[in-house]
Amino acid sequence: MMDFFDANVVLVQATFIGLVLALSVQVPLRMGVFSFAGAGSYGIGAYLAGIITIKYETPGIVAVLITMVFTAVIGLLLGLVIARLAGLYLAMATVAFDLIISVLAINGGDLTGGPTGLYGVLSDFGTIHLVIVTLVVLALVAASEIGRTGRRVDAVRDDPELAASVGISVRRYRLVAFVASGALGGAAGAMNILVRSTVTPQDIGFGLIVLALTMIIVGGARSWKGAVLGAVIFTWLPELLTVVGDWQPLIYGIIVALAAIFLPRGIHGLWVDSRRAMARRRREKAAGGAAGVAGDDDDDSGSTVIEKLKESSEVEATP
Repeated sequence: MMDFFDANVVLVQATFIGLVLALSVQVPLRMGVFSFAGAGSYGIGAYLAGIITIKYETPGIVAVLITMVFTAVIGLLLGLVIARLAGLYLAMATVAFDLIISVLAINGGDLTGGPTGLYGVLSDFGTIHLVIVTLVVLALVAASEIGRTGRRVDAVRDDPELAASVGISVRRYRLVAFVASGALGGAAGAMNILVRSTVTPQDIGFGLIVLALTMIIVGGARSWKGAVLGAVIFTWLPELLTVVGDWQPLIYGIIVALAAIFLPRGIHGLWVDSRRAMARRRREKAAGGAAGVAGDDDDDSGSTVIEKLKESSEVEATP
């Protein structure tokens, strides 16, 4: 086991970093916010953690925490600026934000290292720290998917007008989505440079958006479990496809296309739908053929938005 870990430590680290990056896009999507700002926060986090580590010899964990606070604030400010946008316009605004970060990194002079990036970022932040931070983040995201908070998030995503009519502050939840996305993206970028010791403008470009989207769409966008599946698959898949040589990009593209066509809710969504179907059949059989109601899902049950709101014991007052 240790031999496998030692031989694949870079892929193991990339899996955890990719998971946090995927969550930075998955969390806003789960709240109905079509935002890719997490990729831009990744770039800010990578450069900020590198700069404060080089200049001030900041301990790794402290650098990650500082970065998360800073990128969370940036996420909040971004959310306030583009809060009135929605759908495609919101997505394009956040893509523009990501591209601006790349341009700033290229033209940052000695501060960012310009086109060559930052090198020699030596830190005490190791794989064990990476795993601990990722597990803490994952636990917090998982907690937001259950109970009253999870039902409110589902209501804000599925029917924001109805959610607002019963006192849920839709605007507040969407701002929280930007804050969470900024903090998660910043954490992923900071951890990446601290374990790899280098970052270049090419590492924080548009490809990050594509990677994060691929992970959560194929894995499943409605739950952290889908992000985990996507991170594992698309971190290790390119390595497994090296056996096909120059055909690797084609095979990779075909796999992604087939998954998008035949698994519209992702791998985790397929598992959830299968459980619901089995539960429905069992209940119909127990009721003598009467139609059953599938409620066996932990993140996307068959209940309507109204039913989710009724389950909540109290609602927030609209500001």
